[in-house]
Amino acid sequence: MTNQEVVKVGIADMNIVKPPHIIRTSGLGSCVGVVLYDSLSKVAGLAHIMLPDSQLAKTGDMNKAKYANTAIEELIQLIVKSGGKKPQIKAKIAGGAQMFQFTSGSDLMRIGPRNVEAVKEELKRLNITLVGEDTGGNSGRTIEFDPITCELSIRTVNQGVSIL
Repeated sequence: MTNQEVVKVGIADMNIVKPPHIIRTSGLGSCVGVVLYDSLSKVAGLAHIMLPDSQLAKTGDMNKAKYANTAIEELIQLIVKSGGKKPQIKAKIAGGAQMFQFTSGSDLMRIGPRNVEAVKEELKRLNITLVGEDTGGNSGRTIEFDPITCELSIRTVNQGVSIL
C-alpha cells in the first residue's frame, strides 16, 4: 500500500496532483467537477466549477476556478507547467445535478445543466477529449481521481459508488 495523500479541492477551487497523491472534491450538486489528466506523465487536475460563464462575475478580482470558461484553460496551464502535455490531456466530468425543482421554466434556474453544457463546450473548444461523464440527475456527488489508475470514483448520494 502506497502512502496516498488526498488533496482536497473546495468549491470554486482547483488543484493538481502527481502520484502517489489522489485528488477529491465533495459537494457537487449543480457544480461540475472537471478532471483533466495526462495518463503518460501521470499529472492530474481537478476544478470544482460553480457557474457556466465568467461574464456573470462582478467586477474586481475574479476567481478563475469558479467558471467553466476560465477554469478549464487555467487547469490545462497548471498541468502543462507540471510536466503534462496538452495533446495528451483527457477529461472526465461529474455533477451538474438539478438540485431543486422549479415551477418556472426559467433557464436561469437550470444551473446544473447549464454548467455541464458550458464545460463540454469549453472542452471541445480546447480540443480536450471527454472520455467519461456522470452528470445530471438530482443527487449530490463526491468524486476522487487517482492519476496512477486514471479512475474517477463517484460517490452519489443514495446510489453508492461507480467508477469512470
